[in-house]
Amino acid sequence: MRIAVDAMGGDYAPTVNVDGAVAAAREFGIQTLLVGRSRELSRLLADAGYTGPDIEIVDAAEVVTMHDPGTAAIRRKRNSSIRVAANLVREGRAAGLVSAGHTGAAMVAAKLVIGTIEGVDRPALAAVFPNLKGHSLLLDVGANPDAKAAHFKEFAVMGSIYAGLVFGKKSPAIGLMSIGEEDTKGSDLTKEVFKTLKETGLNFIGNVEGRDVFNGRVDVIVTDGFTGNVIIKVCEALAEMVEQLLREEIKKTLKASVGFLLSRSAFRSFKSRLDYSEYGGAPLLGVKGCVIICHGRSSAKAVKNAIRLAAEFARRGLAEKIRGSVADLHAHEALVQKA
Repeated sequence: MRIAVDAMGGDYAPTVNVDGAVAAAREFGIQTLLVGRSRELSRLLADAGYTGPDIEIVDAAEVVTMHDPGTAAIRRKRNSSIRVAANLVREGRAAGLVSAGHTGAAMVAAKLVIGTIEGVDRPALAAVFPNLKGHSLLLDVGANPDAKAAHFKEFAVMGSIYAGLVFGKKSPAIGLMSIGEEDTKGSDLTKEVFKTLKETGLNFIGNVEGRDVFNGRVDVIVTDGFTGNVIIKVCEALAEMVEQLLREEIKKTLKASVGFLLSRSAFRSFKSRLDYSEYGGAPLLGVKGCVIICHGRSSAKAVKNAIRLAAEFARRGLAEKIRGSVADLHAHEALVQKA
């Protein structure tokens, strides 16, 4: 099982991608295909002191930059690192793809090169959040800002399967993001989605609010990509602000500094629970292969964990499980219509 890494994607590429692949090989024994400019990647591997058999370089001369349109990998830069990495998954040479580069290009390559699962109209980006009881899954967080009611059903099914595998829940509780718990609250779309999700047979508990992202009331929160992306960006900024304010307060007095030293392990644990690099990246659910899209500012640690997540995704056959569940959903809908 090999994971293709878009080595030229991300704010700190290709260095962090090479270092992440080296760490994944050393810590987890995961094989990777580093896709990018081979001369540069070979030099970085040599600098990292890695000579093992678990990393192979696949040459790709072009790079999709943040100034390119999302379709660049399909239309203009067919030898770009993200396009070549997607080709490797389509051809079966890689079991998954990891990219911290142009999110739009990664999603376009995933949908048009790797392809979507039968019955899935809109793949969704899913993000894992820590909460008071463990973790919760939020989707979509950016792939579909204009999702329709039918897409929400697909998000709920895919999120339920993913949460079941990752969180170990047999019947994950699913909530619909709205501005109130009552089914009469929200926009016309959320009211329509509420009725739709009640008919899916999933463990849908109803509407949830913003506070439910962190209180552990549900395992999966379904929303459109616009709202989900706003939530995840606000949470990232809040976590960074809390860390910065804590640092400033600790430095103000000797008493605070001593208190920090005595509770340093607790602070480290707190920081790790909020650190997105611990989770690697967001899986793009609904495509035929495993695609993990990372933050553009990802560190080597984040890339390493994204590779680990992609390998686990592929090992558990998550794409095939989603395909079966989506097929069951559409079969159930057909029976209801006939009745």
